[in-house]
Amino acid sequence: MRWRARPAQAVARCVAAALCGACGIVTAPPAVAATPAVHTVAVPAAPAPHPAADPRSFMHGIGVADAGSGKRWVFFSSSGIVPRGAMRNGNWPHDVYVGEWLPGGSHLLHVHTFISRPEAQEPVSIAQNARGDIFVTFEDGWNAPQEVSQRYGVYRRDLKPVKPYPNDVESGGHSGHVATAADRFVVFYSADWIDGGGVDNLGTGNGVYVKTYDAAGRVLNHVAVAPHRREWWPMVAGSPHAALLVWQKFIEGSTDATLEYAMFDPVTAKLDKLGTLNDAIQYYVYASAYVPEIDRFIVVTTTADDRGIAMLIAPDGRRTATLDCLPASVRESGIGVSGTHAYVPIRDGRLLTLALGPADIAVGGVQRSPIPWGMTGIAGFPARGNAMHFVSLTPSGTREADFEPAHDTPMPKSAVPCSSH
Repeated sequence: MRWRARPAQAVARCVAAALCGACGIVTAPPAVAATPAVHTVAVPAAPAPHPAADPRSFMHGIGVADAGSGKRWVFFSSSGIVPRGAMRNGNWPHDVYVGEWLPGGSHLLHVHTFISRPEAQEPVSIAQNARGDIFVTFEDGWNAPQEVSQRYGVYRRDLKPVKPYPNDVESGGHSGHVATAADRFVVFYSADWIDGGGVDNLGTGNGVYVKTYDAAGRVLNHVAVAPHRREWWPMVAGSPHAALLVWQKFIEGSTDATLEYAMFDPVTAKLDKLGTLNDAIQYYVYASAYVPEIDRFIVVTTTADDRGIAMLIAPDGRRTATLDCLPASVRESGIGVSGTHAYVPIRDGRLLTLALGPADIAVGGVQRSPIPWGMTGIAGFPARGNAMHFVSLTPSGTREADFEPAHDTPMPKSAVPCSSH
């Protein structure tokens, strides 16, 4: 975003020591078979990042798509195969990379640059329709008349181009995320920037907007969700019929934000703004996903007083369950979904399992993570059997691990002193 070109701001935030770790990206030749059930991968690490560097300047944004035959494409934005952080002038040099995950594999293979231009292309976000077409979007600092642009490209499942990058979602747009709803691509993005306030006084976005695209990358509709207001970091999750929009709203004089939400029908372009999900959350600490097995959206966030909250939302926008006494979740982490379970990285270094019903949320257990949880992007997806594979972005590169539900241990009742309501 706009802090890319501002060196004084680009080093304003500190990196937690726990983020440091060995790089997990491996560019193995095709003949090398993946080794199953290996929890960590270590190759020679990049130099440890400066403790005052913004972790987003190393890696920022991750998304997953089906590659066929059980394989996955994992896309991420990074300042190098081994991340090197900001350039000397403070600008970020991120490109979009893609790696291949094979069933039973412990790490990404054949990682290579997918999109590269001067300046940064980050944070990448990915969606895929039923036919397998992949929509790739990110904020782009290259050749942008208004400093940044939200841009996109559309590709086949085999990564051959349909409408390749660069295409503008919006000049001056940023922070966009994409999901598939009603088999259309729904891009939810912010625009413009207001200096001051927000995290470390870096400022805020100035409104959130949604655009819908067909499989060929053509615009179908465009709706202003909260225009020209200090509301930003838009997240979107899609179901067969609707999209859930979630974003944060600036509170004057406060270091917290409110969490807002709306339902959007990409076919009719009907927007149903439903108000506030929580009135005091930590900036950027929220995520959403769709759970097909129960036809519910799940939203996870962390409040100003470090309480984790999980909420279920029906396709019509009704909140059907809330569990509001969970451990704090990780900033910019995605939610892994498999069947009736959701998997949430939590700040104390564990993975939390939530058991879900249409009107109920319960803690299924926790287990220690063998990899550090980064604050700039985490993705989880079903692996072999009942396992979940997680990829975490850190200042030293990707870190990966498999998590077996059988290894969960119960969370003490004193740690979750409430029940779903």
